[in-house]
Amino acid sequence: MSTDRIELRGLRVFAHHGVFDFEKRDGQEFVVDVTLWTDFSAAAQSDNIADTIHYGELADRVVEIVSGKPRDLIETVVSEVADDVMTDPRIQAVEVVLHKPSAPITHAFTDVRVVTSRRREAL
Repeated sequence: MSTDRIELRGLRVFAHHGVFDFEKRDGQEFVVDVTLWTDFSAAAQSDNIADTIHYGELADRVVEIVSGKPRDLIETVVSEVADDVMTDPRIQAVEVVLHKPSAPITHAFTDVRVVTSRRREAL
């Protein structure tokens, strides 16, 4: 696997995920981090965006998924993002972190995150 990677950090998305009715009704902000491993050699040679992963388009797709259909579990959402990212055959692996900083927890906390990863050889 290549050690080249693209990291998209702190992508903020308003969405309606959660097991409680008020979460689906009112929504809340989620934060997404995506790290993907790919080979930069073609892009480095050509200096052409077509030879790499366009991180603006990646961000658009992640926002589309996260802000889409409400889910009970953020585990479902993070898995949908990872599976979608891996549809690009140039991506060797991906790690997706979905943060739910306003999770309805009655204790003081900084963040709730779920993390998943996919590797090409595992598919």
